[in-house]
Amino acid sequence: MFDKLDQLEARFRDLEAQLADPDVVSDGQRYTVAAKQHAELAEVVAAYRAWRDTGGDVDAALEMLAESEGDDKAMVKAELDELTQRRGELEDRLRLLLVPKDPHDDKDVIVEIRAAAGGDEAGLFAAELRDMYLRYAQRQGWRTNVLSASASGIGGVKEAILEIAGGDAYAHLKHESGVHRVQRVPATESQGRIHTSTASVAVLPAAEEVDVEVNTNDLRIDVYRSSGPGGQSVNTTDSAVRITHVPTGLVVACQDEKSQHQNRDKAMRILRSRLLQAEQERQARARADDRAGQIGTGDRSEKIRTYNFPQSRITDHRIGLTVHNLADVLGGELDAVVAALRQTEREHRLAALEDGDGHPA
Repeated sequence: MFDKLDQLEARFRDLEAQLADPDVVSDGQRYTVAAKQHAELAEVVAAYRAWRDTGGDVDAALEMLAESEGDDKAMVKAELDELTQRRGELEDRLRLLLVPKDPHDDKDVIVEIRAAAGGDEAGLFAAELRDMYLRYAQRQGWRTNVLSASASGIGGVKEAILEIAGGDAYAHLKHESGVHRVQRVPATESQGRIHTSTASVAVLPAAEEVDVEVNTNDLRIDVYRSSGPGGQSVNTTDSAVRITHVPTGLVVACQDEKSQHQNRDKAMRILRSRLLQAEQERQARARADDRAGQIGTGDRSEKIRTYNFPQSRITDHRIGLTVHNLADVLGGELDAVVAALRQTEREHRLAALEDGDGHPA
């Protein structure tokens, strides 16, 4: 492990030199690549340097311990114990940081949100989840695009499909897949009873053409007039597009744009992402390790989180995390929840790796 860390530190120093090189700075593409790699290595190199420095402090404390007596010896021993514990914690952290990343972590994402059980209340909750992810993306400085949306009831949505781009979006959002449950008293409830409703979320890595090859002969493309609430036509041209991937039976429809070309482009982006997800799931089943290195199964029937309004409480059932700032989380402050889920993922990956060969690198 430590040979690898030496190599990473040497690479980090090389990247620092590149970022200070006027020739690299003036070349936008080279600078962007170097800056991205530098940022990816910064955390592990900082932890390695702290571990190494702590080792020097431990050696110095051991020398002092050998030379000290009485109360001084006890004080030095206490300091040595603290340094040794700190060094052990840093070594554990380094092992986690060296666990191989999910190859899709740096991809943009397609987020699909659908109202499930609970009628109008489920639609309202689905709309709140949509807004939560859009606000979280805004806080991260990511780009967002609503690919598709269908309204329901009193301000809710039946379905919303979002495209979120930037900053390792998939790494941050992939654990949101699953069934989200809300417990609260609906505005229409006259007797103050708490109702439970659900919405499902699917987070797919955005797929490029190089990720998924789609044979045009496998597609059936239908065009039709867009319709609004109640089914009334909202334009006079066949701009809506429905694409069926015949081999798998996957169907994607888009009608939000006025242009048939734009709707077709959006539908193809969604279709590629769903095909990529299906292939990932097939490979996971073939390896019989679809739980290794991830949190939950991502299965949409799995209740992953509960939002309890009366207690302002959010509980993530997969990792036993409970926070009491529901309004802030729905306002886009997902950082603590996301960080805990990513940490657990790294721990699971490390455990799976060590079960296989006894070491992470």
